[in-house]
Amino acid sequence: MIAQLFDHLRGLVDLGGPVVMILICMSIVALTIVLWKIVVFQTEGIGSGTRRGFVHAALRDIRPGSHAPAELRERLYARLDAGFGRVGCGLRMLDVTAQIAPLLGLFGTVLGMIDAFRTLQEAGSSADPSLLAGGIWVALMTTAAGLVVAMPASLLLNWFEGRLEAHRRMAVDAVEELLTPNAFEQRGRAVPNAQPA
Repeated sequence: MIAQLFDHLRGLVDLGGPVVMILICMSIVALTIVLWKIVVFQTEGIGSGTRRGFVHAALRDIRPGSHAPAELRERLYARLDAGFGRVGCGLRMLDVTAQIAPLLGLFGTVLGMIDAFRTLQEAGSSADPSLLAGGIWVALMTTAAGLVVAMPASLLLNWFEGRLEAHRRMAVDAVEELLTPNAFEQRGRAVPNAQPA
């Protein structure tokens, strides 16, 4: 099974050349980042609604009355920013993969087309159109390979960023509710008494 996979990859690299090799390496890096981020998100409770991770630790360590509210808010947000920065680390590489892979595929296609037309020119008057068709087929394969790498990377990047942003909003709400609980209670009481327009 693994030997067949390596034979298949070797055949792709032979057809697509160094561009396909670079795309395979990028897909391995992207897959590694995705698996790493899944573990990190699970460990930190991002998107699961559980009370664990750096957000829970920051809120748990609050000692009411130990600092002025403005100073406490500043310290909490600094801790949250550091935690979100740590959890989001690596997503930039996933973004780069999603943006660069199609361009690399297109670059491989352009190189393949140049090679196909050069071969056709060298054949002169005895040129066989199948040579051109075969060269174009190989050239277009690199574009397909670039898209195969880029599309899942882009989808997973958006999924990770969406979960991270939702968790950030939840953390900000929790901090504000903790530091100004009366404001939330007043707002909660004001809503039922509001008259419809």
